[in-house]
Amino acid sequence: MGHHHGHNHSHDHGDLKGRNLFISILLNIIITAAQVVGGLISGSLALLSDALHNFSDVISLIISYIANNLTKKKASFQKTFGYKRAEILAAFINAATLIVVAILLIIEAVKRYQNPQEIESNLVIWLSVVAILGNGFSVLLLKKDAQANMNMKSAYLHLLTDMMASVAVLIGGLLMKYYQVYWVDSVLTFAIALYLIWMGFDLLKDSTKVLMLFTPDTIPIKKIVEEINAFKTVKSIHHVHVWQLNEDEVHLEAHIDFNKDITLSQFDIILHDIEDLVFKKYDINHVNIQPEFGKDDAKDIIVQD
Repeated sequence: MGHHHGHNHSHDHGDLKGRNLFISILLNIIITAAQVVGGLISGSLALLSDALHNFSDVISLIISYIANNLTKKKASFQKTFGYKRAEILAAFINAATLIVVAILLIIEAVKRYQNPQEIESNLVIWLSVVAILGNGFSVLLLKKDAQANMNMKSAYLHLLTDMMASVAVLIGGLLMKYYQVYWVDSVLTFAIALYLIWMGFDLLKDSTKVLMLFTPDTIPIKKIVEEINAFKTVKSIHHVHVWQLNEDEVHLEAHIDFNKDITLSQFDIILHDIEDLVFKKYDINHVNIQPEFGKDDAKDIIVQD
């Protein structure tokens, strides 16, 4: 019913995101393989848990990659929104796995702290350097998109924590080599895990809000209602829903009771003004209004069916 404001997202951007994710996936597969072999040879739990962590990265990057590709698919009769929420779902899954990985890391760190083991440190040092470089490169590739996109942020966080984990392994390796301090391994692992939980929880919360159709924090429904009620032909706006489809689209749907029996062309003019108002002020880019005159229905602003 409402018409839409310009959706001109450049398509090269999506392809670039996909390409960057793909490079990160390849790098991570190589790092994981190297760390598994190295961890088994050197006896370093930090390396093996880092490899596990890297493997969870590979999986989360693949999920992000698939979601990024799905988003480009066209809408159909069966899927009228297309796959526009795929990225939010990916962010949700990745945030949840971040927290699970973190809890596993904490359990391992505690076990290892109680019973530190001697480790072949040279191999640990070299492999952690490889991992830092590989993950560091991936982190730089995804950094820009991570700010504007939950899915990319979830991939970015997996990589960033992985890079930090590798830094921790490196510090542990150096301390073991030169000072025979073996407990550092576990303390560092523990610290990284806490950071993971902290970041993962935030993402989980944000993606859950979108999946549950909660109104975005930036949108004051009461204020919008007042502004639309101030239009002179509008008697009342009610039955309001505001939700986020994904990170680019915010929808507003409502019934408007008019105080006189206006024509459709008059309604179109008012609708256009309403769309302008909510788009410029609140970035709501899809508006769907049901016009009414003297219709007998519930006039509450928020109607619970």
